[in-house]
Amino acid sequence: MRGGAVMKRSFLMVALFAGIGLAGCSAVTSGDGASDDRVQITYARGTDTTGATDVLVEAFEKEHPEIDVEVREMPSDTGESHNQYVTMFSGRSEEIDVFDADIVWSAEFGQANYVLPLDRLIERDQVDMDAYFPATVEAGRYNGRQYAMPGYADAGLLYYRTDITDQVPETWDELEQLAQENMGKEGSKFGYLMQAAQYEGIVTNAIEYIYSYGGQVLDANGNVVINSPEAIEGLQKMIDITNSDFVPNNILNFQEIDTESSFNEGNAVYARNWPYLNDTANDPEISKVAGNVGIATLPAGSEGAASSLGGWMRMINRYSDEVEASWTFVKWMSGEEGQKISALEGGKAPTLEALYDDKEITDVSTVLASEDFYDSLQNAIPRPITPIYPEISDIMQIELSRAMAGDITAEEAVERMETKMQAALESVTN
Repeated sequence: MRGGAVMKRSFLMVALFAGIGLAGCSAVTSGDGASDDRVQITYARGTDTTGATDVLVEAFEKEHPEIDVEVREMPSDTGESHNQYVTMFSGRSEEIDVFDADIVWSAEFGQANYVLPLDRLIERDQVDMDAYFPATVEAGRYNGRQYAMPGYADAGLLYYRTDITDQVPETWDELEQLAQENMGKEGSKFGYLMQAAQYEGIVTNAIEYIYSYGGQVLDANGNVVINSPEAIEGLQKMIDITNSDFVPNNILNFQEIDTESSFNEGNAVYARNWPYLNDTANDPEISKVAGNVGIATLPAGSEGAASSLGGWMRMINRYSDEVEASWTFVKWMSGEEGQKISALEGGKAPTLEALYDDKEITDVSTVLASEDFYDSLQNAIPRPITPIYPEISDIMQIELSRAMAGDITAEEAVERMETKMQAALESVTN
């Protein structure tokens, strides 16, 4: 059994304790002007083409008839949604109560005082945070406070052509060997695909190399620690693979969509991508390799395997007028019932470990049924948790790209990142 402890449910509508102010509940008004005891909250999230959100809200409202949930659709572009949230929260807007947040927003929104700390609510209702994959909890925590509840997760995976090989590389060294040996078989052109363009994808790939060799970017206290022998070793391995003859000549332009299309065309033996690739790669209408796709954990370095964490969390607007109702909704969405609906209706990967023992969920896709995906979530690494993550990411993108292009060495890259990151962090604290 892969189960963990499950979330204890308690949906008591009680007054909050000192330290968290609870604004008066606004009643829902009926068409004839009369009001009842229901409250209304607004839940903001990105575009949902699956219809899962409607099912989720309907199920919640049936269980909690005292709360009405209005859904607001935000832009599908994550950056645009982020900017709209910042505009709203910096103006202390109360127009939304609960929202889905990218895992890299927790420190920024927490430090800016945009979102409600959840620790006392979690403690009051005895929510078992150990029931979640550790990285999904860590990603929502900053400066000793929990600002978000885990929603659904992504983690980097290794894909391979089962009609070419049944050998899964356990280490990056083995990947190099097997990619070279199998390249060219069954019409393939390349041994391996990854994301090495100068955008967020190169950061997630680099983290997987750096951490698998024991390196870090920032430590638990937010100090810059990227200039280490371990980080250099991991980065050097990434440079070696990027500059090998078993990847495309234009690998420095590859993003996820390029990896997906090339792998689905049958061009590669191995590829690194997110769980969604499994769906398109096995769709015979768009993929030439459908039915011949295996998935595995990413290869290990000297300190084991590491997978960059992706996914979304649930947060509560600090200026919400409906804190208690918002928390009830967040807790329910992040609990077993909400996450199961998201998995069954929307294909979202649960962050609760116990749900991977639920056959209904594991029957949704081969990814959710995969022990390798489960292990990848156990090995997942959040991107640097810092209020200035966009600046840290930009620094990494620039210096990583220069290193992959051969303009600077791995040693020079980590030195430059260290200097720039420290300056960026000091400018915030000064």
